[in-house]
Amino acid sequence: MNHPAISATGLRKSYGDKVVLDGIDLDVPSGTVFSLLGPNGAGKTTAVNILSTLVKPDAGTASVAGHDLATDQDGVRAAIGLTGQFSAVDNLLTGEENLFLMADLHHLPRREGRGRAAELLDRFDLTEAAKKTPGTYSGGMRRKLDLAMTLVGDPEVIFLDEPTTGLDPRSRRTMWDIIRDLVTNGVTIFLTTQYLDEADQLADRIAVLDGGRIVAQGTPDELKRRVPGGHLRLRFPDAVSLQRAELALGVSTSDEENLALRVPTDGTVAALRGVLDRLDTDSVAVERLTVHTPDLDDVFLSLTGHRTEASKEPAK
Repeated sequence: MNHPAISATGLRKSYGDKVVLDGIDLDVPSGTVFSLLGPNGAGKTTAVNILSTLVKPDAGTASVAGHDLATDQDGVRAAIGLTGQFSAVDNLLTGEENLFLMADLHHLPRREGRGRAAELLDRFDLTEAAKKTPGTYSGGMRRKLDLAMTLVGDPEVIFLDEPTTGLDPRSRRTMWDIIRDLVTNGVTIFLTTQYLDEADQLADRIAVLDGGRIVAQGTPDELKRRVPGGHLRLRFPDAVSLQRAELALGVSTSDEENLALRVPTDGTVAALRGVLDRLDTDSVAVERLTVHTPDLDDVFLSLTGHRTEASKEPAK
């Protein structure tokens, strides 16, 4: 494909006096994971609903999989899949029957639809549960069935709106593996999440949405470098080397007990090379080096003034 998977310019949406999206721009290359981060009420779900044709924007233009959102909604719908915050499975049907229903809705021939359902049940490790109703499934199994239903139509672009909310750690990691596999096969993922580690693990690019506006965009590493606090921790073989390093680098944030020195850095290769070159010039031996950078929670706090709801939850 020569076109971006998703392109949007100046998207706006208000409900009454409340501005939910205040002119956002997005550009998502094909075959990548794009993550939209933001606190509750930031406008993440509204953005997904607009781009998936469920809601009309008040202003702005957008295209998805090469189809104009305003003039070719049928083309957009044929090219996308959507897994929302809440499971869309029918509890009165078995897992297999849910997939058969989706195949029928996509107008697949009966034999092809049954084959597609069997393939997806196997892919998501749901074959043994195929004849059971989703009411007997775990949360992770329901989420996998929900995503499998999205894939029946073989979409180019998939919108995943907080797909792992409420899942246990093992189920979340299973979902991450599924997402990575989809991208490897050329699918584009538009992911909204409150879990910053999820975005850090999966996303090629991240946009932070706050108050209806995009306040920052970039790769996870680019966003982390925007926040102060990154540093190198250098460990030396003896106290003499530590003292010489302090003089060479002009810093005094040392940990004498552990023969370690903390050197502020922006985390770039150039900065790392500069530190090592100065030590090498003065023939100072370094025993160990580790790079510490701010995490996405630090980025989020810096940009929005608060942490995500997910990061406030106690660890389980």
